[in-house]
Amino acid sequence: MAETKVGDERQPSDQQDHHDRQKTATSVEEEMMGCVVSLEAALLPCLLAMEELQHIDCSTHSSFQFGGEMAEHAKEFMEAAKKLHLYFISLQREDQQSQKEMLQKEISNMEEELKTKSDLIKKHEKLIQGWGKELSCQLDKCVSEVERV
Repeated sequence: MAETKVGDERQPSDQQDHHDRQKTATSVEEEMMGCVVSLEAALLPCLLAMEELQHIDCSTHSSFQFGGEMAEHAKEFMEAAKKLHLYFISLQREDQQSQKEMLQKEISNMEEELKTKSDLIKKHEKLIQGWGKELSCQLDKCVSEVERV
């Protein structure tokens, strides 16, 4: 019966955990999409500058200007890529922490269940000892009656 109780108590917290994970997943997804958008925004001008550079005459002076623009856009792209990389690393750390927290919670639940079962074992040992004493008394009564007869 204690298992049912433990299971019943865990269900609402499991539902709350699931709801919290959904909220977190949504905010994580939004943050990731923001990083992807910034990465894309930094990459597109770089690609456009490269395309323009390919179409112009290399002997003109303006090609240096496009080269500078392309370098700037490439720098922005690399910064956005680093930001996205750091974001994924932080997600890994969060996942590792949440796994650690889950394991700690599971260990705590197991310890509580172990304590409950240990208490039940002690209770049943006392009952068995009491029954043993009653049986011993009954045996003594039976032996004394047989001796009287």
